[in-house]
Formats: sequence, C-alpha cells, structure tokens
Amino acid sequence: SPQQSNVTTYGATTVAIVTLEAFAGMWINAFIVCVLCIAWVKKKTLNSNEKILLLLGCSRFCSLCVSWAYLFLSFIYPNYLHVHPTLQLAVFFKAFFDHSNLWVSACLCGFYCIKIANFRNSFFIHLKVKIDRMVPWLLLGSGILALTIGIIAYDIADKPHCNNRNSTEQGNFGKANIKMDKHFFPSFFLSGFGYAASFMAVIFSAVFLLFSLWTHKRKMQTNSMKDLSMDAHIRAMKSILSFLVMYSINFVCLVLNMVYVTKKRSHMSFLILVFQYTFPGVHSLILIFSNPKLEMTLLKILP
Repeated sequence: SPQQSNVTTYGATTVAIVTLEAFAGMWINAFIVCVLCIAWVKKKTLNSNEKILLLLGCSRFCSLCVSWAYLFLSFIYPNYLHVHPTLQLAVFFKAFFDHSNLWVSACLCGFYCIKIANFRNSFFIHLKVKIDRMVPWLLLGSGILALTIGIIAYDIADKPHCNNRNSTEQGNFGKANIKMDKHFFPSFFLSGFGYAASFMAVIFSAVFLLFSLWTHKRKMQTNSMKDLSMDAHIRAMKSILSFLVMYSINFVCLVLNMVYVTKKRSHMSFLILVFQYTFPGVHSLILIFSNPKLEMTLLKILP
C-alpha cells in the first residue's frame, strides 16, 4: 500500500543518512584514539589533556556504535527490540556512553579553564596546581555517574517489558510501543538533568575564561610583543565556544525529542536524529584542529 511504501522509504532514507554520519563520526573519533594510543606507547605516558581526549574519543566511538545499532534494529528489525533483554541492554549502553561523553566533555572544558585562566584567587591557584592529579579522579567520577544513570535507564526500560509482555505476545506491538514511549519520559528527564548539569559546567568555564582573557588583554595593551598566554586563551576560547554551541543544539534536540517522542516518522524527528548524530563527529573534528599534534597527524595522512 502507499502508506507502507512511505514508511519503508522513510526508514531507508533515515538509516542511510544516519549510517553515513555515524561511520564518519566513528572514523574521526577512532583517529583520535589511535593517535593518542600510539603516542602513549611511544612516550609511556600521557598528559592530562590527552587522557581526557582519549576517554572522550572512546566514549563517542562506542556511543555512535550503540546508537547506530539501536536505530538499525528499530527500523529494520523492530521486533527484535522486544526480545528480553535486547532493548534493556541497548538503553543501558546508550545512556552510559552518552552521559560518559557529556561529563568527559565537561571535564575537558573545566580543565581548559583552570589550566589557562589567570586569577589570583588562592582557591583557583590551588586548583591550578592540583588539576593534573585531579583529572583521573574526575574521569573516574564521570564514569561512575554515567554507570549509575545507565543502571537507572536499564531499570526504567525493564518495567514496560514486564508490564507489556502479554500485549507483545499477542502481537499488539503498536499499543506496547505507545506505553513504552510514555514510560521512557523519566529517562528523558534523567538525560535532561545530565545535559543541564554538564551544560552549566561548560557555561561557567566559558564565562571564567572569557573574563580572564578580557583582564589579561587589558594588562597587555601596552605590550606590542606577541603573547603566548593570549594565544592559549584564544585557542581555549574557540574550543569552549564550540562546546557551547554544540551543547546548545544537543539540549534543544533533547527537549524536542521529548515533544516528538511518539511521532516516529515526522520531519522534526528526522531532523533531531540528524543533529544528534552530527554532534560527536563535528565536535571531535573541531578538537582535532585545535590540537597541534592531532592536526599535524591528520594533515599528513589525508593525501
């Protein structure tokens, strides 16, 4: 029928476009991971910035893999998602890697701010001295927080399966899907909390770094020589502003996703999906060009 033909065309188009975005993002983040791992083997150590970038690249690569597999199953083999525990595991890993990505990104923003900003406050100076020792603990805390949210998401996803087992066995997948969508609203609000908290960390980092840049520029107005600290400020500001723009788009997509959660084949749902799969690849590309080592390696292998 024409309706079934439209549904098939929509599903094929969505899967094709998202697959291109997902595999491009996987390649970009795999490049970051490979370059940093090779440097780790050669130097036997990584600095704090490289540790954060390595974990961020790993979490984004895994997030794209899980998200793409979930989308592929939901469009091509939707009935397999109702087989316990496929849906629950997919939701767990997606929530874990998504929030790991968010919090590690926030850690990177905070690291840039503390390492580069110049304030004479004693607490800030103490943070600047101790930040390298704090980075492993911040990354561990991000992982534990993401794991907690993943477990809660698994529990939320597990309840509709138990409640709707009879309906799915009788073939009422449409009704089961509607109940499942309504039941997923707590997980969306949980994701919203993660986005909002990490987004606030990015905003505060940008504000503090911008204020530090402004005060530093006032002090350097009489000095005509090139200042390395000013260059570091500007590079960090570009990175954090890119975080801010991408986080804003992601947060808007999350809110719109809650609005259009039951409208599986609307144009807005399609645009939200495209933006969400664009974020990990585009932002990682920005990070590559803001890091001299990664940029130089990329330019060497591109020809």
